Amino acid sequence: MASNIDRTLYPTGRAAVVTEKMRDSETSSTQGDYMIHPDGNRNGKVVDAGQQQTGKPIVTGVEQSQLEKIELTEEDCYNQLGYSFPEWKKWLILTVIFMVQISMNFNTSLYSNALGGIADEFDVSLQGARCGAMIFLVLYAFGCELWAPWSEELGRKPILQMSLLLVNIWQLPVALAPNFASIMVGRAFGGLSSAGGSVTLGMVADMWESNDQQYAVAYVVFSSVGGSVLGPVVGGFVGTYLEWRWCIWIQLIFGVFVQILHLVLVPETRSTIMMDGIAKKMRKTGQNPNIYGPNELVPFRDRFSAKEILITWVRPFRMFVTEPIVLTLSLLSGFSDALIFMFIQSFSLVYDQWGFTDIELGLSFIPILVGYIIAYLSFFPVIKRNINERREKPDDEVAQYESRLWWLLFTAPCLPIGLIGFAWTSLGPPVHWMGTMVFSAIVGIANYSIYMATIDYMICAYGPYSASATGGNGWARDFLAGVLTIPATPFFENIGDKLHIEYASIILFCISVILVIAVYAIY
Repeated sequence: MASNIDRTLYPTGRAAVVTEKMRDSETSSTQGDYMIHPDGNRNGKVVDAGQQQTGKPIVTGVEQSQLEKIELTEEDCYNQLGYSFPEWKKWLILTVIFMVQISMNFNTSLYSNALGGIADEFDVSLQGARCGAMIFLVLYAFGCELWAPWSEELGRKPILQMSLLLVNIWQLPVALAPNFASIMVGRAFGGLSSAGGSVTLGMVADMWESNDQQYAVAYVVFSSVGGSVLGPVVGGFVGTYLEWRWCIWIQLIFGVFVQILHLVLVPETRSTIMMDGIAKKMRKTGQNPNIYGPNELVPFRDRFSAKEILITWVRPFRMFVTEPIVLTLSLLSGFSDALIFMFIQSFSLVYDQWGFTDIELGLSFIPILVGYIIAYLSFFPVIKRNINERREKPDDEVAQYESRLWWLLFTAPCLPIGLIGFAWTSLGPPVHWMGTMVFSAIVGIANYSIYMATIDYMICAYGPYSASATGGNGWARDFLAGVLTIPATPFFENIGDKLHIEYASIILFCISVILVIAVYAIY
């Protein structure tokens, strides 16, 4: 149990036993008998030049002190790591990450407003044009998993910079596309290049201890869900007044802006990378010529051998399959997001009954954003309650971990309530359209709450490896949404023969009831 774990080695708790096994298997192939903790040897063990590879000291005719290599620990330089950044600096970094996350999700949603123009120019059906959205989301799911572990090995900043650069580059084949194949290629590689929320959420664990992270997690999660709503709102105006390619150019302009902002304002936050830099500085200034960072003690050829590269890439997929926490919460979040994604696809059909223009259709997404804001604010007193509970019960595992899911027990039912309410208010005139918007806001409350609660729990459980853990959550959400992109519209068009759009929403309601029951079972 987490209460019996040596917290000087693994202060992040619940997942420590499993994570320790994972770390051991990943380091044993490159470090012989001597195991180096990937996040810093907290016991301050000394490694000499010969012992580093064989586990046995090799010292002949030279003083031991001249050969020994001392590994820098987090305790040695805690006040120089991300945890000790001033609060203003942490929130400045997080605000830039907020904008980066909005940009990533903006790329997934604004494309939908270009469908009509793409279909007309390249003589493809609307369903064919939607393949560009589908392939982006599906490969975005894999991008989250593939980029996340490298941010743990190489640092958050270079990985996010590389991801943003590649995403921006792959916007060009779409914006300048001479044919539909170019659009598909650009969207595919753009999705695969997107690091997603797994890296941005991992940065929360870099700057806040698990007991203090919840406000930061709530902030980043809000940017993730909010970005997906911003696309349709902006897209309504772009589709009305500009040519379809501007949907892509606007994505590129926004992407370049946030990349420059990230480059200038955001420092490295990954502890092991910062410790390497601190150790190098200490050697250079003569403060301690024998001190080394955790990554410096592992030869480059061993860290980046073919085997280690494969192990690093497989890590998030392995955690998704073998870690019950990651698997269950990711599937819960993924299926919830898939239901909501399908629900949103009905908007054009539903509001066409009231004669909404493209701009009005885009603005109809604002109630979902209102729901996200309500849910975000509702977590403030819940987080405060949770902090007090953890302080009062330091040895109670439920208080330390599962209590982070407590508010979900009350907000998850908003999903079926919102879906059934939307179904029976989406009948068209003489029923007023305002009713649908009230219930879509309630669906927004559920979506934010499910994402926030599951992510908060996983970051707390996995700490420094939270990027790999939350990668599974991102994979489930994006993959399922991508797979359902193509069948979503026919689903609403064919069930009820366009006369009873509410029938399809009722089916989603029935599925959501099962999903909510699963929330209580998981808790």
